[in-house]
Amino acid sequence: MTDVKMSRRSVLIGGAVSAASVAASNSIGVRAAEVVAPSASEPPPTSNVRFEVNGRAVALTLDNRTTLLDALREHLHLTGTKKGCDHGQCGACTVIADGRRINACLSLAVMNEGARITTIEGLGTPEDLHPMQAAFIRHDGYQCGYCTSGQICSEVGMLAELRAGMPSHVSASLTATPTLDSAELRERMSGNLCRCGAYSNIADAISDVAGDRA
Repeated sequence: MTDVKMSRRSVLIGGAVSAASVAASNSIGVRAAEVVAPSASEPPPTSNVRFEVNGRAVALTLDNRTTLLDALREHLHLTGTKKGCDHGQCGACTVIADGRRINACLSLAVMNEGARITTIEGLGTPEDLHPMQAAFIRHDGYQCGYCTSGQICSEVGMLAELRAGMPSHVSASLTATPTLDSAELRERMSGNLCRCGAYSNIADAISDVAGDRA
């Protein structure tokens, strides 16, 4: 075996050469990307999208890359649906589409052509609260409030899933109607994050409504 001896100086020189090579490669990559990038003068492709939002027919002409979340917030000004992580991890953007809860930040608006969308604005009003909204108030499940709209839409969707007999990863049976025990509740809440840590209060609100509507 050859005895390789390296000095501190040779290690530093080698590291500098490697860093320079990486920087040069990145620079070449950037220049190549600039060459193939579309011209700023070219308009992005658009589509006419029609769906129903909170019981109202809506028609929009949108950039094909527009998410449902941005369509709701920026084009329809329904800002109750929040933009949190924008990666489908926090659940703040949860809405109900055709009866099922979805992350609006992960769904393109054009994918929801003809869908029936319900946002937090469509669930209830201050004068006529949805039972889940009223339960959140009774049990102080909102705290700072940022995640609340997504939480409420998600929990309304959760109870609809349970009544439809949809199992989760922790359900004991794939065919029997799931029971809303603590494990089932935690699993179905897992897609919505609360920075305030109000999970116990939120769980109480869900159980309250589930009991009222059992």
